[in-house]
Amino acid sequence: MSKRSNPIVLAWLPAAVLLALASNAAAQDTSAPPATRAKDLSAVIVTGTRSDSRTESSSLTPIDVVSAKVLQQTGTNDLPTALARIIPSLTFPRPSAADTADTQRPAQLRGLSPDQVLVLVNGKRWHPGALLLTNGVLGRGAQAVDLNTIPVSAIDHIEVLRDGASAQYGSDAIAGVINIILKKGAKGGDVEITGGQYSAGDGRQWQGSANFGIPLGNDKGWLRIAAQSGHEDYTNRAGPDRRPGFPQLGVNYREGDPAVRDQNLLLNTQYDITPDVQFYAFGHFGHRDGTSPAFFRYGRNSPSPSSPLIANIYPNGYLPLENSNSTDRSLVAGLRGTVNGWRWDVSGNYGGNRVSYTTFNSINLAYLNDFGSSPTSFHDGILKAAQQSFDIDLVKDVSVGWLPNPVTVAFGAEYLRQSYAIDAGDLTSYYTSSGNPIPDTTTIPAGGAQGFAGWQPANSGSLARHDVAEYLNLETNLTDKLGVSAAVRHENYSDFGGTTSGSLAGRFDFTDTFALRASASTGFRAPSLAQQFYSSTSSLFFGPGNSLGLPAGIYNSGLVPVNSQVARLLGSEPLKPEKSRNYTIGAVWNPTDALSLSIDAYQIAISDRIVLSSSIATTGPAVQAYLAANGVANLNYSGVSYFTNAADTRTRGIDFVASYRSDFGNAGTLQTTISTNYNKNEVTKVRPNPAVLDALGATFHRLDRRDIRGLLADTTPRSKLILSEQYNVGNWGVTGSVTRYGRYTAYNATNSLLDQTFTPKWIFDLAVNYSLQQWTFTVGADDALDVYPDRVIPGSNNNGTLPYSVYAPFGYNGAYVYGKVAYRW
Repeated sequence: MSKRSNPIVLAWLPAAVLLALASNAAAQDTSAPPATRAKDLSAVIVTGTRSDSRTESSSLTPIDVVSAKVLQQTGTNDLPTALARIIPSLTFPRPSAADTADTQRPAQLRGLSPDQVLVLVNGKRWHPGALLLTNGVLGRGAQAVDLNTIPVSAIDHIEVLRDGASAQYGSDAIAGVINIILKKGAKGGDVEITGGQYSAGDGRQWQGSANFGIPLGNDKGWLRIAAQSGHEDYTNRAGPDRRPGFPQLGVNYREGDPAVRDQNLLLNTQYDITPDVQFYAFGHFGHRDGTSPAFFRYGRNSPSPSSPLIANIYPNGYLPLENSNSTDRSLVAGLRGTVNGWRWDVSGNYGGNRVSYTTFNSINLAYLNDFGSSPTSFHDGILKAAQQSFDIDLVKDVSVGWLPNPVTVAFGAEYLRQSYAIDAGDLTSYYTSSGNPIPDTTTIPAGGAQGFAGWQPANSGSLARHDVAEYLNLETNLTDKLGVSAAVRHENYSDFGGTTSGSLAGRFDFTDTFALRASASTGFRAPSLAQQFYSSTSSLFFGPGNSLGLPAGIYNSGLVPVNSQVARLLGSEPLKPEKSRNYTIGAVWNPTDALSLSIDAYQIAISDRIVLSSSIATTGPAVQAYLAANGVANLNYSGVSYFTNAADTRTRGIDFVASYRSDFGNAGTLQTTISTNYNKNEVTKVRPNPAVLDALGATFHRLDRRDIRGLLADTTPRSKLILSEQYNVGNWGVTGSVTRYGRYTAYNATNSLLDQTFTPKWIFDLAVNYSLQQWTFTVGADDALDVYPDRVIPGSNNNGTLPYSVYAPFGYNGAYVYGKVAYRW
């Protein structure tokens, strides 16, 4: 019998608590002044609607509006972490030793892939990063948007649409939309500095930020400037090797957050050319330098040296380090205005990310063996991703005689161009053996820089495509109680053809305080250019029962393009777009001004899911003979993966959000928010194994059980609950939150005896602030009770050196204590 938490209990238990508070509020003396609303539901929203009068309280689909104040109250300056502490359906895993994926950590919504969430800034599509998530991390295979390029100080509020929106916005909006709205106007500003470190004594951080506005042209316009700079030291929670003869060598591995330096500058401006025509623009420049560890290689001072070749260079072993130097640029500019009742908007959009890779404190064993020397630092190559778009949008409220309310008619078109490029690294970064064994052995040394091998000229090049889209949206209130909307969008991509998405949504207000809402939509996600073109070779830890059929250890693993010779020989096929069907039904209830509640149930069915295949072993005689017979020899890896439309998945879940505000008069106010999410992902269909893999042996599978039962299903917590309290009295404020992460399971590729289910954990965050005129002083602790996830079972922890799972939803750094000083005007 399953021991997982009951979703109905998770959803309605906190509701019962809030309803008890509501009953108490309703029973109070009617002569008391009316309570302040639990949250402002009257602000106009712009996400998921083209109407200029739709509010959060009247939204046809579930949407969360997160203000800048609420973001600040989380205590963190990391945007995805702040959102994960507010929105239960959003998670932000913190992988380690994942080829610099830990320097651009993505966010997941409803347990789906990070690239199935569309990110907008001021309603405009934001560009993805150049990095591709590889290895065995959550979101494996995604080319995601880097949310940390947006300074928190630049944000006015964030709208998170928890519904499919491909019919409104196009590709990627399967799980939902995150729309970041920037601060506007010339008034106000802030300067802030924060610093802290983990209770373990490492991971020291500091960050400074500033945001202010400048009037332009006698108040015809304004310019806002936001700047942020920060530094984070690395953390390490690795353990000593427990094998005989190794513990005395101490801790040599590194498992934790990377060392990062970053700077971001964001400009946002607006200028009235005429009373009816407005120019606007916003742009960003960011730089991040991050260093992540690979796996340690033992020297001759250990019972098992990694290679006799390193004896004179690294006699005590070495830890290769991978550096990513990322530069991010974007610019959006446009004109908007009104004419004859039409609201029009014409804009151009550019965004790009460039990441230069370097591996240092390393060696190329093949180069050393063939030429007698090897560098210890390697330029591995450069990744570049870019997109440009041109958009035309028109909206008008049209009165129709037989309808009681105007119909908001919106239509428009978009041209989108996307590109991806790989520049080759230096020869020494990718050089592979000429076939000469190590002296006095029969071993052929591994090629490429240890840790991460550079890109070869054969893997370099560029790829581009374009898309032309047209859309039509209709929205109205058919009666004073019934609101409806419909949308359709057609896309035509140059690389895979056309697709059409549609959506319907409706809401019925039974009373002024209670309403039901529902929506149905179809959607899609185009395969990213990186998923079609990217290749890499890196060192990975494969535990017992791995898909390679090899003993537990560190092996080179290759990721090859779908159209490469190796991939085609091992069964790859051209990628197709993912297709989705989304259904949502929910209720909204505001029984008193002090209390607001909402609950939404949803289902998302995705066909032709694009995933990274399991690692297909290339070391067996049958495989090597088959590849050699087809002209492929001297592979520099023990296993190979490629992208494939291998599976169909289904996501079902429930979101519940409740807010209650207590006003104690001179004793202060208390804002209570309870939110919870239950989410179940499962694979409903797996495409048949390619015939060639079956012919090569039964151990070969396009997807293994780690993917089918884990990464695509149960390796994210099914449940997450957040209880937050914000108490303010006089100049003092106290913020406390408790987050419960439900159980999750890490699955072994082939052996169910090595599966591990991790127990639920409660994380407590606390911050206290004091305001003095325009100054605010804050001290706080994240994970204040120093809670860690369960340790990995002995069979999967690399002999004790890697004690924590990369799937831990809140990381494994322990308590973080910080201080913050802010000046606002």
